[in-house]
Amino acid sequence: MIQKTKPKEFQCEVRHFQYITPTVFEIDFMTSEPFPFVAGQFISIVIPGGAAGGRDLRRAYSIASEPESNSIKLCVKLVEGGPGTNYLNKLRPGDKFRGVAPYGDFVYKTMGGRAACFLSTGTGIAPFRSIIRSRAFRESPPPKAWCLLGVREEDELLYEDEMSANKLIQWQTTVSRPQNPDWKGFKGRITDYVRSMESAIPWAETDFYLCGNGAMIDEMKALFQSKGVAKEA
Repeated sequence: MIQKTKPKEFQCEVRHFQYITPTVFEIDFMTSEPFPFVAGQFISIVIPGGAAGGRDLRRAYSIASEPESNSIKLCVKLVEGGPGTNYLNKLRPGDKFRGVAPYGDFVYKTMGGRAACFLSTGTGIAPFRSIIRSRAFRESPPPKAWCLLGVREEDELLYEDEMSANKLIQWQTTVSRPQNPDWKGFKGRITDYVRSMESAIPWAETDFYLCGNGAMIDEMKALFQSKGVAKEA
């Protein structure tokens, strides 16, 4: 069961900023006071004057760091014209901003004996990184766990070294349009890869978690329905 914590506003101070792919940056910050959250939850960032009439605007970002970390990390794709991503992209160490957290029920639930499969595209990997690095997951891992990340080009792969070294999961990346003609990894969409491993997945005994673009989620839901995967209530 998720331990509910009422969201509250925090003053946040940037500790570190870096681009981790050509279009995705990671922002690392501290909050004015520690706040408890469950791996997979998100924070709402306040964008000053970002809405019509100069009103403040809020944008939600999944937390990419584990609850036991001393700081909070977000991985954010820079979107042209996006008020949230452009605001965060201008912040540098020492800058302060406002955030409201924690929010969300998209968390890992330990289900005795069941496998887990985390499917993401792009920065949708953020909540899964938080989950897989969390104490709760490490202390009670599923008997089998897959974590898949799909991107368009190979230079957009996120957390590749870290995830591939994690012994609690089977990490797999897919690239739909690799730029290197000698690309040796899986070429195609994440949904193509899942179909290629159909016989290896115990569909009825696996819990699936999806985070990413709508087309991937819709396609996976259709596949789940054909496999008799129960929809969570």
